[in-house]
Amino acid sequence: MTPANNRFAAIRRTVAGAGFALVLLILLAALDIYLNPARFSPPVWGTLIGLAAPLLTSSLAATPVILGGRGGIDVSIGPLMAFVNAIVIAILIGRLGFDTPWLLVPVAVLIGMLVGLVNGTLAAVVRVQPIVATLGTYLILTGLAVTLVPAPTGSIPPWFHLLAGPLSFLPPLAICAIWWGVRQLPYYGQLMAIGSDDRAAFTAGTNVTAVRLLSYVLAGTFGGIASLSLGALIGSADANVGPSYTLLAISATALGGVRLSGGRGGLFGAAVGAIDIFLLQSALTFFNVSTFVLQVAYGAILVLAVSSTALQERLLARGEQP
Repeated sequence: MTPANNRFAAIRRTVAGAGFALVLLILLAALDIYLNPARFSPPVWGTLIGLAAPLLTSSLAATPVILGGRGGIDVSIGPLMAFVNAIVIAILIGRLGFDTPWLLVPVAVLIGMLVGLVNGTLAAVVRVQPIVATLGTYLILTGLAVTLVPAPTGSIPPWFHLLAGPLSFLPPLAICAIWWGVRQLPYYGQLMAIGSDDRAAFTAGTNVTAVRLLSYVLAGTFGGIASLSLGALIGSADANVGPSYTLLAISATALGGVRLSGGRGGLFGAAVGAIDIFLLQSALTFFNVSTFVLQVAYGAILVLAVSSTALQERLLARGEQP
């Protein structure tokens, strides 16, 4: 098979994996545009992306660890966003007076990388169950954020506000650019291999521990970038907002066809799933439904998505049998 055919097959698998989410996206987009055409008109796309960006970027951040398999679900992504938000806005901007993006953005990314390294060390090196390891980090980061910012406080410089408006596309674009670079490396194939069958990958000579550790570092890096979208949207430091994105991010990845056991899916599906949830929020908010109805809708769509993915995998497996 030629490289062009390989790329085409990979694209086809990616689109097929997110098939349910893509159909849902079309239906929800049509409904939202019909209900509120002004909100979805081109002049306000920057603001619209800014509203969706925290969920979108947190969903992208949750994906690498899931792809690495072994039950890799990082539940610390939301608290990480809140913690970085508190450090950048309450400490660096509010107390120390730093307001240049050339300092604040690298600090946000570096903190995310360090937290990812801690998670990866616990889950991949020490081999604590991933959900237990990241739950511990969840509690620690939540406690630290609340200690630093007991109540919403601070403000952000003008350039930061742009990340919720005309430049709202930059954080998701930065994550996609990094992921594109990762996909050009042998590491990407190794990540998908250990997600599918880590024993077989180990037998083939893959350093399973290192590959899985790096997936947590990538997730933390993406989480640091996601914190910038969150800070731009709320315009202050708030320790209570970030954790709410944790379960939504994981739901979005599952909705987008990312197999929770690892080895199948990617950032494209996670992004589509996140957009679906955002469009669902917009539609239900238009009807002034309660938060409880939103939770029921999230759960129902998640169950349908996981069931659809499982059914699709069974059909594909039958089709591949001689």
